[in-house]
Amino acid sequence: MKYNRILLKLSGEALMGTKEFGIDSNILEQYALEIKKASDTGVQVAIVIGGGNIFRGVQGVQGGVVDRAQGDYMGMLATVINAMALQGALEKYGMKTRLLSAIKMEQICEPFIRRRAVRHLEKGRVVIFGAGTGNPYFTTDTAASLRAVEIEADVILKGTRVDGVYTADPEKDASATKFDTISFSEVYKRGLNVMDLTAITLCKENNLPIIVFDMNKNGNLLDLLDGKSVGTLVSD
Repeated sequence: MKYNRILLKLSGEALMGTKEFGIDSNILEQYALEIKKASDTGVQVAIVIGGGNIFRGVQGVQGGVVDRAQGDYMGMLATVINAMALQGALEKYGMKTRLLSAIKMEQICEPFIRRRAVRHLEKGRVVIFGAGTGNPYFTTDTAASLRAVEIEADVILKGTRVDGVYTADPEKDASATKFDTISFSEVYKRGLNVMDLTAITLCKENNLPIIVFDMNKNGNLLDLLDGKSVGTLVSD
């Protein structure tokens, strides 16, 4: 395998599948099987998942009901719901998992402790990080970058519903062209929506590559681990 330890970033919206809200059990099962195949190769797998299928902090702010910090905390709790769902799906297929949360909730998950997370990975357990960074004003993209740096992951694999980074949104612009590789500096320059700027900066400063790929295509994750050219590589 090309990598020893990976951080897989999944969006909450991806879990909706064809639904308008919540979790599509078919997508959840598909992701669990793909992750199992990856873990079965011996690669250490850590996961960060968003919460946009349940609640996004900006929703509350836009509605004028709650302030940004409160909304972000609500979004963090949404990520824990998704993390628990993914944990259950993985364990259904016999995988050993640990859910670590940046916000203490001992009845359902362990508190995030870096050394403990690394030890779980070394023992072959799939580690899921919930509740983002535990701080408002930071996205789950930033949480993924932070956790990846902390556990010394070899790469961030960002699973999306498009097959890489394009010059524009391919779902809206038919003339958009795909990059096979692109530098962090070019992402800045072009203002591409790979990850938010805080996450990109953290990866650039720590020389941590990102691969953006289509998680919904069966076999893509395993092909990446085999070193095949899938998606778009973002690096220096």
